Amino acid sequence: MDLKLEGKRAIVCASSKGLGKACATSLAREGAHVLMNGRTESTLEEAADEVRKTARGQVDAICCDVTTEEGRARLLQAFLHPDILVNNAGGPPAGDFREWSLNEWQAALNANMLTPIELIRASVDGMCERGFGRIVNITSSAVKAPISTLGLSNGARAGLTGFVAGVARQIADKGVTINGILPGAFETDRMRSNIEHVAKKTGTSFEKEYETRKARIPAKRYGDPEEFGELCAFLCSAQAGYITGQNIVIDGGNYPGTL
Repeated sequence: MDLKLEGKRAIVCASSKGLGKACATSLAREGAHVLMNGRTESTLEEAADEVRKTARGQVDAICCDVTTEEGRARLLQAFLHPDILVNNAGGPPAGDFREWSLNEWQAALNANMLTPIELIRASVDGMCERGFGRIVNITSSAVKAPISTLGLSNGARAGLTGFVAGVARQIADKGVTINGILPGAFETDRMRSNIEHVAKKTGTSFEKEYETRKARIPAKRYGDPEEFGELCAFLCSAQAGYITGQNIVIDGGNYPGTL
């Protein structure tokens, strides 16, 4: 299927590894001009070189911290008039809510709620004027099924989801969509660090916790980031123009609800 993304300008935040990198890979493979982003220059450049190997579109990279005002300004100045915005940020640490300070809450809200909102605010009107735009927010399956040890993430990502629910419908007639992808357990550094946290807290081994969690997933495996990237590319496609304001869970069947 031709997703009609050739020449579209796509910003993919936090794309030096993990799910963000997978999204950048899929979009570039479809012919989009992709701007990758990360905070560690060597890691980012290595990732960009890897994405270029399969890309049909141009791939650029800019090292900056998009959770800061300066970083967002640099990102948007480097890539004026994006057609596609993929919001992504590393999740806050796991832990017990009794131990989190106000500063930790503010950092989580800034990274996982306020930064995406600011990037949407800066780019959405231009998309509306041009009659095409795709915004994808990478959140978490915890938006629908909260995970007790990820309270910082639960709260911040649920706030972003509530905000988008209103905005997406205000601009639905302008050719611009906003959707969320809610990943479950994927083979990423983030997932492994969460497993390490739980293993240490419970006194078990990483390997045992890794296998126990995998066995609970109906698909009996962890997700491949490439699967995630392909879903992101489809939501950014011309064919997905009638999908907006939705939160799509991709978790191997782990979420047990009907809605």
